[in-house]
Amino acid sequence: MRLNIAVEIKSTLSTGDAALLMVEVAQHDGQNVVASELVVDQGEVTRVEGTGMVWVRVPGETLDLRYHTAVQIARCETVLEGKASPLLEALPAEVLPFLRPSRYCPSDMFTEFTEQQFGALEGGAKVAAIRDWIAQHLSYVPGSSSGVTTAMDTFCTRQGVCRDFTHLFCTLARAARIPARYASVYGADVVPQDFHAVAQVWLEGEWHLVDATQMGAPHEMALIATGRDAADVAFMETVQWAELHLLRVMVRKD
Repeated sequence: MRLNIAVEIKSTLSTGDAALLMVEVAQHDGQNVVASELVVDQGEVTRVEGTGMVWVRVPGETLDLRYHTAVQIARCETVLEGKASPLLEALPAEVLPFLRPSRYCPSDMFTEFTEQQFGALEGGAKVAAIRDWIAQHLSYVPGSSSGVTTAMDTFCTRQGVCRDFTHLFCTLARAARIPARYASVYGADVVPQDFHAVAQVWLEGEWHLVDATQMGAPHEMALIATGRDAADVAFMETVQWAELHLLRVMVRKD
């Protein structure tokens, strides 16, 4: 399956400031970037090697960016049920941080809840149960959260957007001793079209995509970046004040 993706960003930056962007699809297992173009009007683009991030500096205050890419997706659908729990002492060093609490995922506060709710299950069956619990108990409500909303906030209010669903999923999975990380993706079935957030869980020696919103098939999504939570994979960061005027994302299956 092929995804054609177009992104347009218009923003006002503080004079002299630069923006750190993470919008390009990663060259990654299960997906192959076959064409890609990133254009910034009158801007200077500097790539941060090995990270997928780019620094953009414009001569004035106006950032006008267009990104187009075509991605061939060759990822198989994951059947979570039946996959074994990871043996903690055998986890690779790079996986261990995704067992720990992070800024938006206070997993240490959910140990008792996950044991009571999911303690009878193991491995992929537990992951699927966490995903389904979130889908059943949370409402997808645009505008109901902000950039400082944590998984605990979402757990209490029972509403949020993809960012919040994913933070709560990662929190509960980590509390259940299953490594989980936050992933920014593009998906053709996401409504409304935007940057989307899903999770990845570590089972049987590899990462598997899980969408707690259940908006689309995770294996058909294009991965941009992964991190402990949203703080690690923001699509745009600036040091000083900035104002976003336009964010348009279009993803089409071919």
